[in-house]
Amino acid sequence: MLIVIIRTIILYITVLVVLRLLGKRQIGELQPVDLAVTIIVSELAAMPMQNTDIPLINTLLPILLILILQVYTSVINTKSITARKLICGEPDMLIKNGELNEDKLRKNRINIHELIEELRVKGYHNLADIEFAFIETNGKISVIPKSQKRPINPQDLQIETDYEGVPFPLIVDGRVYKDNLDEIDLSPQWLKEELSEFGVKDLSNVLFANIDSTGNLFYQLSESYKSKERG
Repeated sequence: MLIVIIRTIILYITVLVVLRLLGKRQIGELQPVDLAVTIIVSELAAMPMQNTDIPLINTLLPILLILILQVYTSVINTKSITARKLICGEPDMLIKNGELNEDKLRKNRINIHELIEELRVKGYHNLADIEFAFIETNGKISVIPKSQKRPINPQDLQIETDYEGVPFPLIVDGRVYKDNLDEIDLSPQWLKEELSEFGVKDLSNVLFANIDSTGNLFYQLSESYKSKERG
């Protein structure tokens, strides 16, 4: 039993590291080659978990080899457009200039009902509102609406907007993110003093706190702390 546990832990860590090195994309966003690699790595790792007679090295070496091949494939895809087309394919235009492209729909085995469903998911309920629609190489459908149907933005109204930076999380589950504080030239002491003005004495009672680019501080106390206060 101990051998099975140790082998499982080793394989779990190996697969986790390999998938982490392969990238951050979700399964629904994987290219066909990436999905194939993920399935193969999972199958290779599953076999020695079930059968302890299989030497661990017989699994670790193929997984390492697949990782190396995948890294080289990614480099080739980056350097060569032709290789990328062969390995990943090309996007297909399902709607062009407001008209359905029947050949591309048939080629990708997508019927009109499926296309309309995808458009509804993206917030477009009328096929007539779409200027272009593509099926990307990862299988997702991207949409460009007609100019009259797109959401209005400040540029359309010739309105100038202020710069909007990224909010920085400062506390998550009671833990202070000192790196984020350092990034914006603030200190844990400053954070403690700011929150103390709202009656927060212990930062570990804060579920979440962040600061936006304008300096506005937002925070929320944990439910367990609120329950204690009510009690």
